[in-house]
Order: sequence, then C-alpha cells, then structure tokens
Amino acid sequence: LALQFRPALPVMVVHLLEGHMVGGLRQRQIIGQREKLLALGTITAGLTHQLNNPAAAIGRDVANLRENVGKMRHKLAMLADGQFTPEALRVLVRIQEEVAEQVAKSKAQELTALETSDREDQVGDWLDDHGIAGGWDYAPTFVEAGLDTEWIESVEAYVDAVDCSATLQSAIGWLKYTIDTELSVNRISEASRRISALLAGTKQYSQMDRAPYQSADIHELLRSTLMMFGEKFGKDGPIRVVKEFDKSIPELLWYPGDLNQVWTNIIDNAIQAMNGRGTLTVRTARENDGMVRVEICDDGPGIPAEIVDRIFTPFFTTKPFGEGTGLGLDLAWRIVAEKHQGNLRVESRPGDTRFIVLLPM
Repeated sequence: LALQFRPALPVMVVHLLEGHMVGGLRQRQIIGQREKLLALGTITAGLTHQLNNPAAAIGRDVANLRENVGKMRHKLAMLADGQFTPEALRVLVRIQEEVAEQVAKSKAQELTALETSDREDQVGDWLDDHGIAGGWDYAPTFVEAGLDTEWIESVEAYVDAVDCSATLQSAIGWLKYTIDTELSVNRISEASRRISALLAGTKQYSQMDRAPYQSADIHELLRSTLMMFGEKFGKDGPIRVVKEFDKSIPELLWYPGDLNQVWTNIIDNAIQAMNGRGTLTVRTARENDGMVRVEICDDGPGIPAEIVDRIFTPFFTTKPFGEGTGLGLDLAWRIVAEKHQGNLRVESRPGDTRFIVLLPM
C-alpha cells in the first residue's frame, strides 16, 4: 500500500510549497495595502485640518469685505450730497492710493509681539491726542498695515496743506476702510494660494495620474511629504524642521509613491519618538558616486540598544496593545531594499536617531 502512494508524495510537496509561497505573497500584499490605508487615514485627517484653516479665513474676510462695501456705499451717498469738494475728494483718493501701496510693502515687515503692542500703543495715543473718534479701534488695523505715527503725521500735514473741506477725521476714516479692504483681499489671496499649494502637494505626494516608475526629484518628494504633516511643521509649530539638501542630485528613476510612503513612516515614527516636540533634520547627499543618501534624524531619546536590531521585523512594535500596527518600518525596508535595490538602516543614540536610506543612482 505504501508503494502505491509513494509516487504521489513529490507532487503533494510541490503543491504545498507553491501554496505556501503564493499565500505568503498574498499576505504581504494585504499587509502593504493595509499599512497604506492606515497612513492615508492619518494624512487625510491632517490635510482636512489644514484646508479648514484657509477656508475659514476666506469666509471671515468675505464677510468683512461685504461690510466694508456697505460702508463705501454710504461714502458715495455723502459725495452725492456734496459734503466733499472736488479738491477734498482728490486728497482722499491720493491718500487711499498711498496707503494701498503701504499695505503691499508691509508684507515684508515682521514685528515681534512686543513690537506690535508698542506700536499699537503709540498709534492709539497719537489718534486719541488728535481727537480721532475710535482711535484705539483703528490702531491694530493701522499697525497690521505697516503704518506708524510718522506716516499718519504726513497724512495730517498733507490734509492741512491743501485748502479743502476734508478733515483729519474724515481722512483717517477713509484710511481705515481702505486698509480693511486691502488687508482682506491680501488674506483671501494668501488663503487661496495656501489651498492651491496644499492640493499641489497632495497630488505630488500621492502621485496621482502618474506612472508608478518614473523620473522624479527626490527633494520634491520629501517636501510634499513634510507638507502632509501640516501645522506640526509650521512656522510656529512644535517641531522645527531643518533641511540640508544636496541640490546637485538630479532627477532619477524611482517609484515616487512608494518612496513617499517610506518618508511618511519614518517621519511619523520620529514625531512619536520626540513626543511631538523637537527638531527634525532631513538631509540628502551623494555617497560613493553611485548612491543617493537620505537621512531623517530626530533629537528624541533614541532607540534602546536591545531592540534596535528588531525594528524592521514584521509586526514588531513598542507601542501598547491596540496602538499602531508594527508594519510601517517593515514596509519601508521592503520598498527600499526589494523594490529599489537600496538599503535602509538606523543609527541611534540619545538625542540623535538617524534613519539612513541609500538608493542607487
């Protein structure tokens, strides 16, 4: 009986091995897709928050513009009633043009909170001393537009020098409406630009409508990934980002969407290691004329020596049960090592943890 079944044994072994190999491949594909979906959820939440801020700013400034336009209509009624002479109107229009230019220049001026407060006090005192009704309400707007007491004094001198029916109070009122309108337009423009930049960065990050293997700038991939983390890396965010890019690295052939997944996983781990506060350094360089070196460094407490050799192991995690998946760094390693024939390693000590990605040129 044993002799009758012996010829079938090799065939069964082959089937078992094939099944094991195919099952393993499918399991890895499912794990990779699951990790991408988890990262997509995190990025989507951050992107939604980022888009909400400029959208809300546009809504506020549109309401301000509507109010200012209503006030301007009131001014037109005053003109129709002859309350301003043609000469006075020319004076006011000239003041409007000058203040509009000043608002445009004020973009380059950046004051500290203390400097802003001091200047508001100076402007408010000046307006109050000259009998301007609502002067303290005007002061923050004037300071935001880059005006100071010297500029307002020049307006007073110009109004006094011209024999017209315009008064300093009316000139200051026209200034206020003009500044409010210009600042609202500037903020709407900036918010619209921010939304466009976020959408462009999202498209670059996701590599929509592009072939999976293509020529790309490694620095653009890194920038688009950093943008996806939003206000954590903003000007006033809790994490400071230092970029040290070797601009001599040309565009090369990669799988850009997959590399963005690598940067996302490493940066997300760095943020968690720093507890959301610290300095993140992203560095690129050439190595041995045949490799591109990308370093993502954080100043967190470092990876304990007893686990540093295990962090790229599938399902390994240091997070409590129910938090995280333990898939991110394993996925990153497979994208770099298997898909790009590169290398991914980590060097860690307290205050300096570096994930080093080497990609062939």
